[in-house]
Amino acid sequence: MNRSTKAASAAAALALTLTGALGDVAIAQPATGAVATAEGGVTHEENDRVPEGAVWTQHYFPSSDGSGTELHADVLLPENLPEGQQAPVILSAGPYFGHSGETGVEGLEHTGPSGRFTDFVEGTDLFERGYAFVMVDTRGFGGSTGCLDFAGPGEQADVRAALDWSASQPWSTGSVGMYGKSYDAITGLIGNNLNHDALKAVVAQEPIWDMRRNIHSNGVPRTTAVTVGSTYNAIASSPQMPDDDPRYTANAKYEEAHPECLIDNLAGYQTGDEQAEYWKDRDLASQAKGTDTPLFVTQGFLEWNTEAEAFQEFLDNHQGPERGWLGQWDHKRGNQRTPDGRLEMGREGWFEETMSFYDQHLKGIDPAVSYPNFSIQDSTGAWRAQDQWPAPEHSTTLELGGGSYLDDGAESGRTPENTFTSWSEPVERDTRITGTPRVSLNAEGRGNVMVQLYDVAPDGTAVMFDEQVSVLKQRELSFDLKSTDWTLPAGHSLAVGFGTIQPSGITAPFRDWIDSPSRDTVEVSDARIELDLDDPARDVATEGARAPYLDTYLELNTTKLPVGEPEFTVAPQS
Repeated sequence: MNRSTKAASAAAALALTLTGALGDVAIAQPATGAVATAEGGVTHEENDRVPEGAVWTQHYFPSSDGSGTELHADVLLPENLPEGQQAPVILSAGPYFGHSGETGVEGLEHTGPSGRFTDFVEGTDLFERGYAFVMVDTRGFGGSTGCLDFAGPGEQADVRAALDWSASQPWSTGSVGMYGKSYDAITGLIGNNLNHDALKAVVAQEPIWDMRRNIHSNGVPRTTAVTVGSTYNAIASSPQMPDDDPRYTANAKYEEAHPECLIDNLAGYQTGDEQAEYWKDRDLASQAKGTDTPLFVTQGFLEWNTEAEAFQEFLDNHQGPERGWLGQWDHKRGNQRTPDGRLEMGREGWFEETMSFYDQHLKGIDPAVSYPNFSIQDSTGAWRAQDQWPAPEHSTTLELGGGSYLDDGAESGRTPENTFTSWSEPVERDTRITGTPRVSLNAEGRGNVMVQLYDVAPDGTAVMFDEQVSVLKQRELSFDLKSTDWTLPAGHSLAVGFGTIQPSGITAPFRDWIDSPSRDTVEVSDARIELDLDDPARDVATEGARAPYLDTYLELNTTKLPVGEPEFTVAPQS
């Protein structure tokens, strides 16, 4: 008998001895992949994909639009929840909760609830706090039927149904909060816009505020018009786990049986008419008017994925309590860290502040800590506290003059010909540009325009900190740039560039507009920019470190510009 055989025999003998000695006491075995039903809950000991301290069940219910769409939910209840006791619900809804993986098949050994927000569940001790967590597949994804409908009327009906269902279950107190990042933060905004009585709070990290502006910039499409639709079609078509329950498996094949769903989804993203009902239905910023659900958001001003477009408009239209972490990061979660352990946003306490927010609005518990309404990191890396955002001390409209450029897509490389720049006097003291700059101009000629804002040092070292593009649809044109929070140091100038749409490259790897240059010369006159200005000397400091991405952004977006003659002055009120 070899060594391994002897070891196996000894282990078997020990197991028999222990079984006899302990009687009915079970010997610990490796976790299996037990599958939950509505009636049969499964714990971590029975399925290692279930978080510790939770009981997993699966449920099905109809969407609220009468379409026959059936929605699937994975429910995680506290394992120690006494019989008959109820729990407030944290709800996430979206495309990423499929049992085989978030964005595709992940090679998991057996089925189980999604681990998308394991960081949230574990980081908050959610079940020890007595909360339930519900994950709903919106139509076309995971175990739900129906044609996927990116933030449209169908998905809005799904969110309403998920809120109705979560609030009405016997284990629910009827108080629901929503939690998400990116897509499932979008569904949180949808929840806010429904003005649903059961929805008591929304936490939305890095959402899109208006689907059109994210995908079509004032008539200029981004590559996302093609790539995003294809990505979600692939998620909706992903095979689910072979050991899923039969109802889940059948529902998951809906898109396979209805290929028209995928075609229609792609066509929607590519809708070019900005006034089309398709886009009006997905303008969440406009739909937020008069809503009052307590809202806790994050927004990176340097985002390359879910940019700060229509962000201020949403906040202006929303009338309820607001909390926010805003700053110089990209597409990150509030608790996310770099490989060397630094917080991506730079601020400690994401989960503590999130749960204080939920406890206040779902349980009626007064916060033990007085958090700022808005914690904001500007371009210096410093954090400040504000009651609202933006909170400018002065708003101004600056005359920029005019010039001409060749709309050639920068293919010639002749910068003096394909762009022109208007310069400010150097600022006398540190001056913050906050809120959402807005540009107006008169243009003669066909084509597109790109407007870029630069923070320029005396030696011409320049950081491009905001940009936006537009089709020249009419002679008089006005449009918003992205929201920003950028400080011009004393002695620096603001430069505003007008020109052809620059392609992506080493200095702008995430620039992805699909440009169709006219190769016409465009004459610009009466250019103006509306700015909200602030004096950093009056900041009220709050805790936070410099976001690591800020240095990456500066490295990618710093260039040299030939300093021009000043044409306007940027100055906050004294």
